[in-house]
Amino acid sequence: MNKLKRFLVVLSVLSIVFIAYVAIVNRNSKNMTYRQKVLKAFYPALMWVAKIKGRRSTVLHNKKKITPLSSLYRFSVHLNDGSELKLETLKGKKILIVNTASDCGYTDQYNDLQKLYETEEGKLVVVGFPANDFKQQEKGTDDEIAAFCKRNYGVSFPLAAKSSVVRGEGQNEIFKWLSDKKQNGWNDQQPSWNFSKYLINENGILTNYFDPGISPAGDEIKKEIDR
Repeated sequence: MNKLKRFLVVLSVLSIVFIAYVAIVNRNSKNMTYRQKVLKAFYPALMWVAKIKGRRSTVLHNKKKITPLSSLYRFSVHLNDGSELKLETLKGKKILIVNTASDCGYTDQYNDLQKLYETEEGKLVVVGFPANDFKQQEKGTDDEIAAFCKRNYGVSFPLAAKSSVVRGEGQNEIFKWLSDKKQNGWNDQQPSWNFSKYLINENGILTNYFDPGISPAGDEIKKEIDR
């Protein structure tokens, strides 16, 4: 009986600590679900585990600098506010394309992506593509997604209208290009999960693929942007 009481006391203390930690981390969060708050609180631990175990940490390089067989610049991004972003207007800048979601363990990468976008202003453009392809972790409408990102992460980089980014009927044409070597010249890797990242250089060449476990704030991406 004493062991049971001690266990219940420890469990109660841990529960209180857990709730307090989540509350502290999310003191500036607005209109987040409790699930989203918990995911945000444990994002650092998720990234630490991914680094230690090498989980979702694949990085692919276009080492031979193979040029695309068809141009990415022929596409336009349908943005979630109804406007269009012609990729040809981004010639001369690097582009980081990321498939995103609001209810994912990696959602806090929105914060790092925004910082990267601001730090590399004039050199790099980040474009987010919300998608509901992985465990239905992006169920919101375009308006809801935009509001969530703005309120909680101050996102000002372009966000596309919600679409599908994995192979199959309805796949976004830009992600078809990114994951088909017959178009981009070398890479067949489609997104492995939310927050997979593709880096395109100033000349429209796909140079890298980064798995979700690779942080936008990490040295791996920074190094490639500076090349």
